Amino acid sequence: MITGAVICEFNPFHRGHKYLLEQMKKDGCDCIVAIMSGSFTQRGDVAVFSKFSRTRSALRCGANIVIELPAVWATSSAQRFAKGGCDIIRALGGINRVYFGSECGNIGLLKAAADATEDIRVQEITKALMEQGEYYPSAVQKAVREIYGDDISDILSSPNNTLGLEYIKSLKDTDIDLRTVTRAGAGHHSTLVTDGFASASLIRERIREGDEYKGLLPCLPDDIDNPAFTQQGDRALLLRLRQMSPEEYENIPDVSEGLHNRIYEAARKCNTSEEILEKVKTKRYTHSRLRRILTCALLGITKDMQKNNVPYIRVLGFDPRGEEFLKIAKNSCALPFVINVAAGYAELHEDAREIFDIDIKATDIRTIFEKTPSPCGEDFTSRLIKI
Repeated sequence: MITGAVICEFNPFHRGHKYLLEQMKKDGCDCIVAIMSGSFTQRGDVAVFSKFSRTRSALRCGANIVIELPAVWATSSAQRFAKGGCDIIRALGGINRVYFGSECGNIGLLKAAADATEDIRVQEITKALMEQGEYYPSAVQKAVREIYGDDISDILSSPNNTLGLEYIKSLKDTDIDLRTVTRAGAGHHSTLVTDGFASASLIRERIREGDEYKGLLPCLPDDIDNPAFTQQGDRALLLRLRQMSPEEYENIPDVSEGLHNRIYEAARKCNTSEEILEKVKTKRYTHSRLRRILTCALLGITKDMQKNNVPYIRVLGFDPRGEEFLKIAKNSCALPFVINVAAGYAELHEDAREIFDIDIKATDIRTIFEKTPSPCGEDFTSRLIKI
């Protein structure tokens, strides 16, 4: 059995995601493992639809098993996000290939760009540029351009390309075959619909504004009438931020150089998260990085948590082919599986429970961001999804 994996967010699951899964099947994959972020995303935003609803969409449209990427890694930098997903891939075993969508579509160029970012000369230039006030993504791209030229540096200008580089680097010491599928239709942040394809950001904007979007989704989510958005939970976020001390801010991932004091002061003076972001932003801190910091503060994610490896495999759902893969994986995987949450949680060791508690908290907090808040405890009340 050829098993392919994809690390994803499906926020929401759209035609481009369905196209990727279809291409994996056409490329010979008998089983597709989707490792999907849960209630919050890598940009630090709340997921527009629940992880349970997105799991059903993915299974109905080609995935065979969906595993949750814990929030500790799902809300982190591209490097840690990729590492978390690759930790799961390594632990599962039996995965022959890892696929990812990219703007580039050329795995050779992507591997060359990944090698370039690890060149000591590039790293030295990057460090010097950051000391001059440049933020990290821009500094790396400029450094690569100086040493390797435009063809390689241009790879770093697109979000899916840069995530792909992190997958390549995380799995370089394995026998897993990495393959890329060129993004179909609209670009990552495109405001256009191209051949029926629209970017996730455009679809989220249409949902937020009440515009037509259902025709852009291959499978309508179960909670389609109750989307969640960051702005809808702003007061809950503000409450949490105002309760925190400067020392607590300092322990949040990616906080350095006195940023904790700036966020502490801004949270006490500003009335919305957007005002806070505007108040504390600098050339070195991207909007996404700052949004992730606020989300980690809300969820209680610390620097120490992100230094660990993923300590368990949380299965959200599967179809018969995915169940077959799961039976094989359980016999060889060193990590515990959480399938029935109540029973699986009780069997986790203390450190793993700390990470799982963040997932439970994230699921509960996400409901506050919904149009009409749902009850808490969905991790315990939702059944394993079987298609």
